[in-house]
Amino acid sequence: MTAESKRKRCRPVRTAAAGLILTTGLSLALPGTVLTGGPASVSAAENSQKVTLRIANWEEYIDEGDWDEEEAIDLDDREGTTILGENSMVEDFEEWYRETYGVDVEIEYSTFGTNEDLYNQLTLGNNFDLVCPSEYMFMKLIAENRLQPLSEEFFDEQNENNFYIRGVSDYIRNIFDTNTINGEPWSKYAAGYMWGTTGIVYNPDVISKEEASHWAVLADPKYKGQVTIKDNVRDSYFAALGILNEKELLDPEFIQAPDRLERIAEIMNRTDEETVGKAEAMLKRMKENAYSFESDSGKADMVTGKVLANYQWSGDAVYTLDQAEIDDYYLAYAVPEECTNVWFDGWVMLKDGIAGDAAKQQAAEAFMNFMSRPDNVVRNMYYIGYTSVIAGGDSDIIYAYADWCYGAEDDAEDTIEYPVGFFFSGDNADEDYIITAEADQADRQLFAQYPPQDVLERAVVMQYFDQEKNERINQMWVNVRCFDLASLTWQDWAKIAAVVIVLAASLVIYKKRDKIRIRSGA
Repeated sequence: MTAESKRKRCRPVRTAAAGLILTTGLSLALPGTVLTGGPASVSAAENSQKVTLRIANWEEYIDEGDWDEEEAIDLDDREGTTILGENSMVEDFEEWYRETYGVDVEIEYSTFGTNEDLYNQLTLGNNFDLVCPSEYMFMKLIAENRLQPLSEEFFDEQNENNFYIRGVSDYIRNIFDTNTINGEPWSKYAAGYMWGTTGIVYNPDVISKEEASHWAVLADPKYKGQVTIKDNVRDSYFAALGILNEKELLDPEFIQAPDRLERIAEIMNRTDEETVGKAEAMLKRMKENAYSFESDSGKADMVTGKVLANYQWSGDAVYTLDQAEIDDYYLAYAVPEECTNVWFDGWVMLKDGIAGDAAKQQAAEAFMNFMSRPDNVVRNMYYIGYTSVIAGGDSDIIYAYADWCYGAEDDAEDTIEYPVGFFFSGDNADEDYIITAEADQADRQLFAQYPPQDVLERAVVMQYFDQEKNERINQMWVNVRCFDLASLTWQDWAKIAAVVIVLAASLVIYKKRDKIRIRSGA
């Protein structure tokens, strides 16, 4: 099998039809995997009734099965390790939970399209038990005291079924432990699911890597009508601040500063009136330059060649590169040298849903752990193309999968040594975690899924904004995306008034003529 064919096998299992999901499942017991015991304290004897668990997740964000035998993932150097999806992940969990705890669990699974859609559903009283929002949304839910803390048992690393805490990457774990809301760490409430960076998918035949490696490409008139921008305020605001602060962020002294990450985080999370005003002006300039604001269509626009550059999340970047490659159309992914946003989607339990029900909380925490089991991690990554926060702990299956996807053949000539130890062992020089990849993977799928150390040294989290800050940037976004009335001059208002008068007069004349026709019988 060539490295090219490996990457084709690594592509997400989905159809070309938007929104159509194929389903997967797995009945594979991995070496060292123990399917007994549990993460919480409720035994089958204490609660033998069926548990109903309501889960909400992103669209197309879980493996749902129906693989054929040709899609089996064979990790050749690990005898007996073959991953083949048969049932849906939800069905497999229900079966595993019943076998593990002796309790029936029924999953009511639904999806949402944006963080705001999910929040609106919660506001309207939709009582989910377990949801998977992005980091800024679960920060908001923590701040609003709407989340149920994870149990102490969930963090017990001696429990062999606690796949999350035993397998989460130390890099991710540190971020969840050190980022706080109201003095409480994310990790008290949230278990990570997928993660990545934001950057630029681009056509390397037209746009150079140097150009694509700066946020300014999105506002470059040289590419007017050939770039796309994210249709949400947080991501687009981040890009605008990256352009506005390019000089400072790229200053050699700034780059060498020991507190570089902290300083980037401060700059990229500013919301004072002056900064927001400058960002609004920049975003209007970017809007004029863009082909479109988009949330999902940018992938297809890149694959079909409608645009040359697309502001994208790394997981969607992988999908875009994969789909283009099917047609021998090669795209690339760049992370701006100024900085990038490191984002997360994570599982959190809602107080209103769990409502003090220990059996329900046990099932919810077990679901998070089941999703973190190494074989299930591979299934989900294979389907959606994003990168799990799980490194694997005692299992090397996830690393083996990355090598299976991107490792070059022994006779390949143009190769690079690509270290991923930062994620898998915490040591980027760890020789056990170096993938020998084809050279082009330095700015393609492998680069997008496992960014190198220099990218992480400029990757920061978009922080939670309180109500006042949110109102400020949301109004700015309305001004950008809609019509900014505050920007109109008195001459503009006079023109609008004149048009309104003409239209009103025309309406009066039309009504009079209509009455005359009715009276005359015309």
